[in-house]
Amino acid sequence: MLIALFIGIVLLILLILKTKVHPFLGLIIAAVTIGLIGGMDPTKIPSSIIAGFGGTLGSIGIIIGFGVMMGQIFDKTGAAERMALTFIKLFGKKHEHWAMALTGFIVSIPIFCDSGFVVVSPIAKAISKKTRRSIVAIAGPLAVGLVITHSLIPPTPGPLGVAGTFGVDVGQFILWGIVIAIPMTIVATLYSQWLGKKIYQLPADNEEGWERPAQIQDAGEVDVLSPSRPLPSAFESFLPLLAPIVLILLNNIFSAVGISGTGFGKIITFLGTPIIAVGIGLLLAIFVLGRKMDRKTALAEMEAGIRSAGIIILVTGGGGALGQILKDSGTGNYVAELLAQTAIPIIILPFLIATIVRFVQGSGTVAMITAAGICAPILEAAGANMMLGAFAACIGSLFFSYFNDSYFWVVNNLMGIKDTKEQIRNWSVTSTIAWGVGLVELLILSIFMH
Repeated sequence: MLIALFIGIVLLILLILKTKVHPFLGLIIAAVTIGLIGGMDPTKIPSSIIAGFGGTLGSIGIIIGFGVMMGQIFDKTGAAERMALTFIKLFGKKHEHWAMALTGFIVSIPIFCDSGFVVVSPIAKAISKKTRRSIVAIAGPLAVGLVITHSLIPPTPGPLGVAGTFGVDVGQFILWGIVIAIPMTIVATLYSQWLGKKIYQLPADNEEGWERPAQIQDAGEVDVLSPSRPLPSAFESFLPLLAPIVLILLNNIFSAVGISGTGFGKIITFLGTPIIAVGIGLLLAIFVLGRKMDRKTALAEMEAGIRSAGIIILVTGGGGALGQILKDSGTGNYVAELLAQTAIPIIILPFLIATIVRFVQGSGTVAMITAAGICAPILEAAGANMMLGAFAACIGSLFFSYFNDSYFWVVNNLMGIKDTKEQIRNWSVTSTIAWGVGLVELLILSIFMH
């Protein structure tokens, strides 16, 4: 069984790295390989793959679809820009970095982090130019907030797929994800502030270029930025995102205090179920944010969102298929028993696998879903806390973003950072700091949550 698992993991990594095989096909090939070498009845392997694929997507496929459609509307209507301007007003002068971090934190819940950075970074650039604060200190926190919630909080497809693979409650996963993400965002933002003094770069007057003044300048008091285009109001921008979170939170509170079975409690339980709550958020986005879009444009944007999620849905299902094979072949139980005899906290296993896969092939989403597929049956057999296991896979996927990660290039290029050493300091180290803080939180939580 151990040989089967080792061969399957090595084969999966080689297929993803060295061939033109898509990660989805790689996951299925690895699942079949582990099943055959692990001694499963060959006639039962296809049914295990189907069960694992369908079981995983059955719980989260609809939410992924709703989430990406909502994100596309946020992207095109200017809601993300309005959020940024609202937070800048809220935090006031000299605290624009916290406004950018919080903007990224909120915006990346419905929008992919790459798109979110492209949409909001012009605001960060304008703030840097007006305040004479380094672009690293302003846009760095934005990038941090975006990637952390992108990696930890559904309905972003990656963490949603992990939640489905581990079989945890999506509502609780969202709420815990917010709690865990906050310290990671704070520490990484503080690092960006420090680094902004070391890499002091400002937008040049010619709009396209950048300049490096010899000493740090202070523009003093500056006016809050005015929007460059007509934007929805703050209420309209926040409503589709906060409504599902509030409904899910109420559902969890009602369940915790034991009143979910009452008349009103049943209504809240229904509305606070993640599928219904995110669906309500999507409807609010369509009719509140998208009311100025014509029907054809709105439908085209939502279809574009679904197309972008198709790959992740398949990869998530592939991870579920791999996990089912490990479960049905007995490999998961066997590895769990071995790990139980060591001093290694079993919760670290998905974290380590996600870290390794992330470093080797670059995609955080593929890393967390691969780790979830491999580790969920092992943690289940060991009786470990599945919620922490799911977060371990997500946090591990943040490790050292570098050349093989598209977000590395998006962040550095839009911030005008060209030197390789500075690119690594600016983003690779930042993402690793978030990863390290997440590991500390994970170990602390594992003491109290068994």
